[in-house]
Amino acid sequence: MGGRMGCDVSQVQRITVLGATGSIGLSTLDVIARHPERYQAFALTGYTRIEELLTLCVRHRPAYAVVPSAEAAGRLRAGLTAAGCATEVLEGEAGLCQVACASEVDAVMAAIVGAAGLRPTLAAVQAGKKVLLANKEALVMSGALFMDAVRQSGAVLLPIDSEHNAIFQCMPSDYARGLSAVGVRRILLTASGGPFRQTSTEALLDVTPEQACAHPNWSMGRKISVDSASMMNKGLELIEACWLFDAPPSLVEVVVHPQSVIHSLVDYVDGSVLAQLGNPDMRTPIANALAWPERIDSGVAPLDLFSIARLDFEAPDEQRFPCLRLARQAAQVGNSAPAVLNAANEVAVQTFLQGRIRFPEIASMIEQVLDQESVVPLTSLEAVFAADQRARELAWAWLHRNGR
Repeated sequence: MGGRMGCDVSQVQRITVLGATGSIGLSTLDVIARHPERYQAFALTGYTRIEELLTLCVRHRPAYAVVPSAEAAGRLRAGLTAAGCATEVLEGEAGLCQVACASEVDAVMAAIVGAAGLRPTLAAVQAGKKVLLANKEALVMSGALFMDAVRQSGAVLLPIDSEHNAIFQCMPSDYARGLSAVGVRRILLTASGGPFRQTSTEALLDVTPEQACAHPNWSMGRKISVDSASMMNKGLELIEACWLFDAPPSLVEVVVHPQSVIHSLVDYVDGSVLAQLGNPDMRTPIANALAWPERIDSGVAPLDLFSIARLDFEAPDEQRFPCLRLARQAAQVGNSAPAVLNAANEVAVQTFLQGRIRFPEIASMIEQVLDQESVVPLTSLEAVFAADQRARELAWAWLHRNGR
């Protein structure tokens, strides 16, 4: 996306990993370490896992590390000095933006979870970098602004979510001309259905955060695991797909596929349906995007179709998973609605993980916020964050009204 062009690999490419201590960040560093002749970690960032970030810095020797506060920076610097590691430590959002758009950087893995990833990811885009987008919330929040920045800067935007990377692989190279122009009829976005795919709506009242975080196929952080359990993750991915591939919501269909082997499909007007298959391991889309348009070894085992034996598909149950319905509605409304949806969801997931609300109340809180907040155009980044803040305030007000 952006300029679909090849990359010069005659020199080692320097990679900034935003969110290095999360599952995507660790998988990215695994792929980088497999190809030291091609890639080098330039900067690593972390939020709460300072000891883990220290270990990664000692192992990968980046030029920079970024942490959120002076206290965390002091701890990291002390550890780096003791380990004889010369990595320079930066702080806060300014540090994140600095390592995202530094002139030495060839590519940026944008893997900070949630709204916190928007500014540094957008900074990388505005600097014209090759951006590997794993932070779907950045695009959900600022859609038109984000894609305008990609076009204006000439940045190369490559999707890392396994579903969007699959769609990217199944699209013709000139899909930017428009989906109808290249014969695309539908985008089929697959979903595992999460841990509660067959759980009754009554039983969902009593599920625990631990149960919600126990995904049957993928190893992910707690926030995205809860999103997967509620199917909000798929709703956010639907919105992301609309922006990435310039598709109206009516052309994006969600298909529940419990095995998570087919990562998504593209349906063409001639009756052809192209699918991308692979084991459920994020190193596959990471390696695909890092090396694109080439292919490199990701460390993922070959897919064994004989052991899988069957592939199942079913329609999503929006009564059991109303978050998917709410996300589709927000996509259809547009403007600030997706940003409001995302902000309310972040508060809802946080409070569910704290044990303050029940699992079905995640959707209840979000729906109330969407009903209360006016939809406005998002003409600037400041407008995006203003809508985000208003939605969070409404979500906390819902919590207090309900005695939590």
